Amino acid sequence: MPQEVSVSYQAIKSKVYRLIDTLVVGEKSEVEVQESIRRWWELIHPADRPIAQKYLLLVLGRSCQALDAIEEGLTDATNHEAFRPCEPAKAFKLVERVVKQSSKSAAFSSSA
Repeated sequence: MPQEVSVSYQAIKSKVYRLIDTLVVGEKSEVEVQESIRRWWELIHPADRPIAQKYLLLVLGRSCQALDAIEEGLTDATNHEAFRPCEPAKAFKLVERVVKQSSKSAAFSSSA
């Protein structure tokens, strides 16, 4: 029996923040985080994926806004150019890639 995954806004936000934390503290690499999100996506029932995608994009967008605000605050406080800005487009592309890859693997497994 497949594991059920919650697609509530809070559950998705928690998942994203846990993955960010594992990357920040060095427990996982970017590739490992990407693989983790792919595996998580596969556990979501296909009927729940549109709402999961909506919440995931919302969380990623807001996370990028928060990082941008932190960067701007740091720039203002230090009078130096800050680091690389967050790229919301990159986050959206990642979600689109996961969704497409999931659709392809679902089509492959149903035809096999």
